[in-house]
Amino acid sequence: MNFYLYKYDVIVVGAGHAGCEAALASARMGCSTLLLTIDMDKIAAMPCSPSIGGMAKGQLVKEIDALGGQMALTTDASAIQYRTLNTRKGPAVHSTRAQNDKTLYSRHMKTVLETCLNLDLKQAMVKDLIIENNQITGIVDMTGVEYHAGCVVITTGTFLRGRVHIGASKIDAGRAGEFASIHLGNNLAEIGFDMGRMKTGTPPRLHADSIDFSCFRRHASDSDPIPFSFKTKNIITPMLPSFMGNTNADTHDLVRKNLKYSALYGGHIKGQSARYCPSFEDKIVKFPDRNSHHIILEYEGIHTKEIYASGLGNSLPLEIQYQVVRSVKGLEQAQIMRPAYAIEYDYVSPLELTPALETKRIKGLFLAGQINGTSGYEEAGAQGLWAGINAACKVQKRPPFILDRSQAYLGVMIDDLVTRGTTEPYRMFTSRAEYRLMLREDNADLRLARIAHEYGLVDADCLALCREIKEQTRREIHRVRQTVVKPDKATNQCLESLGSSPISTGVKLEQLLKRTELSYQNLLDIAPPIAPVSARVARQVEVEIKYEGYITRQLNEIKKFKDLERIRIPENFDYTNAHGLSNEIKEKLEKIQPKSLGQASRTDGMTPAAISVLMVAIAASNNHKSA
Repeated sequence: MNFYLYKYDVIVVGAGHAGCEAALASARMGCSTLLLTIDMDKIAAMPCSPSIGGMAKGQLVKEIDALGGQMALTTDASAIQYRTLNTRKGPAVHSTRAQNDKTLYSRHMKTVLETCLNLDLKQAMVKDLIIENNQITGIVDMTGVEYHAGCVVITTGTFLRGRVHIGASKIDAGRAGEFASIHLGNNLAEIGFDMGRMKTGTPPRLHADSIDFSCFRRHASDSDPIPFSFKTKNIITPMLPSFMGNTNADTHDLVRKNLKYSALYGGHIKGQSARYCPSFEDKIVKFPDRNSHHIILEYEGIHTKEIYASGLGNSLPLEIQYQVVRSVKGLEQAQIMRPAYAIEYDYVSPLELTPALETKRIKGLFLAGQINGTSGYEEAGAQGLWAGINAACKVQKRPPFILDRSQAYLGVMIDDLVTRGTTEPYRMFTSRAEYRLMLREDNADLRLARIAHEYGLVDADCLALCREIKEQTRREIHRVRQTVVKPDKATNQCLESLGSSPISTGVKLEQLLKRTELSYQNLLDIAPPIAPVSARVARQVEVEIKYEGYITRQLNEIKKFKDLERIRIPENFDYTNAHGLSNEIKEKLEKIQPKSLGQASRTDGMTPAAISVLMVAIAASNNHKSA
C-alpha cells in the first residue's frame, strides 16, 4: 500500500535509546527523518534499571553529549540521584552514574523528539524491508503501508522475536506487556544475516510501603552533584536515596531447591547470557561459596511507589519469587508489583557491519543497539548516535563518521564489535579502552566538540567555550611550571598542615602539585593565580601535571597505533595472495574486511609475524596497482 508518497532521507525503526539518538542526529544534520515506534507511550523506556551511566558507561554518555546527543541532557532533566564512582582511583576510571525517574525521562525525550525540526514521529510496527539491488529503499508496516527512504536504521532492542520467560510460562513479547517484532526478525533471517539469540532479564519491582527500609544501609546522592551534560547549568529535580542490603543462606537455599523451575536452568532459554551481569540463579550456581550477595533498592521515580530490586533478577515462577524476596531481611512483607523475568531475543552478528554500522549485505541499512549484540542503555545510545550520523552522511554523500580507539570510548566499542564480533551481550568496560587516561569523562567535550561542530551537531558557542577552556588550561599549566615557591615559614606551615614535607630550597609549583597528598586546590593558598580559574580548568591542570609521565607514554602508544591505522588495506584485497598467513586468519580477514592494518591487527588470532606478512602483501598489492 503506497499511498504515503513522501520519501524521507532516513527512517529509524524503534524508539528506544538507540533509536532516539539516531533519529535526532539525522534530523539535526538536516535530513528529513521518520522515527517509527510500536508504542508512542514507551519512547526511551527504561525496562530494566532506572539509571544512566556507571563504570565506562558514564564515559559513553559524556561522549554522546559532546557529540550533540540527547541522553545526558535528558538524564539531567530526570535524575533523582547522582554518584561519582571510583573516586579513590585515578581519573581514568572516574565514572558518573545517575538514578532516574523513568517516566520523566521518557516524557522528556518524547518532547524533544516531537519538537525537533526535520523529524516525524509515528506509531507503527515494521514487517518487511524494501530492498532493490541490495539497496534499502524503505519499509512496510504491519498494515501494509510503505514508507520510503534513502537509508534505514534498525534499533529494535530486545523486540526481534522476543520471548519473555517467567518459570515455565513463555510469552512472545519485546518487553513484558509489549508486542514482539516477529515478522521483521523473520525478514532479516530470510535475507541471510548471521543471527543468534541472546538473553537478558530484569528483577522484581516491590511496593515501597511493604519494605522495612531500616534494615538496609541508606546511600544518599552526592552532596554537590556534577551534571551529566556539559550544557546543564542547574539540577532542579529532588534527590532521593537508594538502599543496600544482602541476601542470606535461606535465600540461596530457596533458589537451589527450585532451580528446576527456573526458565534459565529448566531448559527453556537458549539465548546467551551475560557473564558480567548474572541473574540471581546464576550467582547461586556459579558462586556457591558466597554466603550473601548485594541487593540495591532504588526508587523508579518521584511519584511512584515502585522500587527496583537490583540484584534479585531471576526467571523463577511468581510464587517462588515471593519466597525468595521475602527471605531477605527487611523484605519479609514485600509485595511484588511486577515480577522478575528473563527475555531472549534475536541479534545480528556485528561482523556483518562496516565501521559505520552499515550492513555489508544491504547498502543504506544500518543497525544499532542490542540488535548488534550489546547490552545497556548507554551502549545503545552511543551506537544510535553513530549510526544516525552515518546514515545522514550517506544521504548527503559525505565520508563516513568514524572515531578510532584513541579518540573515544565510542570508537573502542564500535571497533570491538565490527572487528571481533561478540557471542554474548557486549558491555563497555574501562579495561577495554587501552588509552583510557586520555579518554576521561572530564575532557569528552574538549576531545570531540570540534568534530561534532563539523557535522553541525554542536553550535559555534559550544566550540568556542571548549577552545577557551583549552587555552586557559594551557596558560595555567605554564604558570604552574614557571612559578617558584620559596621555603618561607608560611609555606612550610601550610605544607605541614596538609601532611606534606616542608621545603628547604625554592621549588617549582609543578613539583609540589606532583606530590600525591597535594591537590591543585591545596596550592591556591601557597601560590594562587592572578585571576581565579574555573573548576573545569583546575581539573585539567591537575590531571595533566600529576599524570604527565603516564600521559606522555600513552601519547607515544597512540602514535604507534596511528601509524598502523594509516596503512590502508585496498578494497576487495585478496588475502589468498598473502603467503604466510594461516587459512584460519585468511578466513577471518575475508569475513571482517578490515579497513586498515591497525584494524586487521586486532583480529582474534593475529600475531606480530602475521601482521608483518600482511604489511608486505599490502605493499606488494599497492606497488602492483601503481605499476
